[in-house]
Amino acid sequence: MRTLPVPDPGVADHRTPNHFLWWLARRQWQTLLGGMFFGILWGAAQAVMPAILGQAIDLGVAAKDTRQLVMWTGVMLAVGLVQAVSGIMRHRFAVTNWLTAAYRTVQLVTRQAVRLGGTLPRKVSTGEVVAIGTSDLSHLGGLMDTSARFVGSIVSFLLVGFLLLRTSVTLGLVVLIGVPLLMVAVGPLLSPLQARSAHQRHLMGALANTASDIVGGLRVLRGIGGEQVFLGRYRRESQDTRAAGVQVARVQSVLDALQVLLPGIFVVVVVWLGARTAVSGQISAGELVAFYGYAAFLMLPLRTATEFANKYIRARVAARRVCIVLALQPDVVDPVAPHRSPPVGSVLADARSGIRVEPGRMVAVVSDQPDVSAMLADRLGLAAAPPDDDVTLGGVPLTALPHDEVRRRIVVSDTGSQLFSGPLGEVLDVRGRGGVEAALHTASAEDVLDGLTDGLDTVVAERGRSFSGGQRQRLVLARVLASDPEVLVLVEPTSAVDAHTEARIASRLHEHRAGRTTVVVTASPLLLDVVDEVALLVDGRVVATGTHTELLATHAAYRAIVTREVEPELDAEPTVAIS
Repeated sequence: MRTLPVPDPGVADHRTPNHFLWWLARRQWQTLLGGMFFGILWGAAQAVMPAILGQAIDLGVAAKDTRQLVMWTGVMLAVGLVQAVSGIMRHRFAVTNWLTAAYRTVQLVTRQAVRLGGTLPRKVSTGEVVAIGTSDLSHLGGLMDTSARFVGSIVSFLLVGFLLLRTSVTLGLVVLIGVPLLMVAVGPLLSPLQARSAHQRHLMGALANTASDIVGGLRVLRGIGGEQVFLGRYRRESQDTRAAGVQVARVQSVLDALQVLLPGIFVVVVVWLGARTAVSGQISAGELVAFYGYAAFLMLPLRTATEFANKYIRARVAARRVCIVLALQPDVVDPVAPHRSPPVGSVLADARSGIRVEPGRMVAVVSDQPDVSAMLADRLGLAAAPPDDDVTLGGVPLTALPHDEVRRRIVVSDTGSQLFSGPLGEVLDVRGRGGVEAALHTASAEDVLDGLTDGLDTVVAERGRSFSGGQRQRLVLARVLASDPEVLVLVEPTSAVDAHTEARIASRLHEHRAGRTTVVVTASPLLLDVVDEVALLVDGRVVATGTHTELLATHAAYRAIVTREVEPELDAEPTVAIS
């Protein structure tokens, strides 16, 4: 019994696809050797079966010797039992090898995704990462699965060649030379198969990325009437992917046909030569039957060899995509000489925008450009690229602190945050600190919990797709509140809920975060009315601070953003002091 996932996937050698495949094989060498051992035993048992049958015919049937017939029948039964048991064990090891390679790759890619953080979506499309989990894993696992049968086929092929050489040098040479030639004959198909498979893999990643964009923005598309435009785009990309799949299938079909045709021709040649040898009296009837059995058996090693070549090509294409992800470097790296950590309750400041958040206070950021304020949120959490020294905590640049410490002390929850699959209680309590009930109350999500039969034990579907948009947003808010970070940055935390729910969240949020630093990027009057201070950004710079009421009365640009009025010329605005 093997426990999966493995405790430590290790550090992959991702210099080239071949290096990665070899590293993957070395990490599970015990189960690979076990599979190869039983693969050899299974193949050898099948290889010697025709020889045993030939002995039973010659020494038992032809010689009319009952004792010999019973003895060789018993040998055949014993070899058959060995073949059955070794076949079962070979299959068990094959499945184990498949799963181990797949799980290890998932762990490697997941660990790399966590390490990269916000760098990953900037350098690799979502579809490429999704395709690793949907198709590449199967190809990598398939190679490890086939390897045991491939080694067994090689050994059984050599064994059959040896048996044939002992009986007939001509037939033995035909087998030992003819089989490699048949493998060479399919070689010209492997290169175009690899090229077309790589092209199809690229299109599949792009298609998955388009599908992810459509699903993620479906609400917006419906609002602006853009469904048909994106539907047409998806159809075109889908047809391109289908056409690429057909191109791969054409080569694959020729390869599969040759796997039947060439061994078939080879079997006919071997049987014809064996029959001529038997007619000339050089071999016995039992040996002729054995030759036919050998010829029929040789189709298996041939097919396994071409299957292995096919699986290797597909695995190499998949490994190349995995290597690309593993080779990525995060935009933010730990400093060589980390600065001493600032004390808890330090000031969070950004020199570029001019924002300054005193410890324990709740500050809202309102901007005339929502993208700019969202970028500011990323910068406050050291998630923007490229990183800079403008954002400080207690006067210490975030870039001078270990990345893990920044992630632990400053948490950013933006509109792209998703729910992971698993029991709801574990999904919400990611740090194991408890306080889920209080977080659900603050997020006004008790009704979501009440509607679930199993409560916190309910298994959340992938990306929380079983919940509505508003429910997902409230659960995401509850999750980040339950983590209780020192500094919490929220980006439009109530954009998908109704006004009554938003009012409840606004009234509870300030009390829940009392004593901790909170930054809320929003233009919602309900939230702005409960924060300690509001900072107005114009062109990325803080131009005014104060309470929501003060800024409504004194700053027309702020009033225009919050109330959706037509904004007057900014030059005519009165100046408000920046604290």
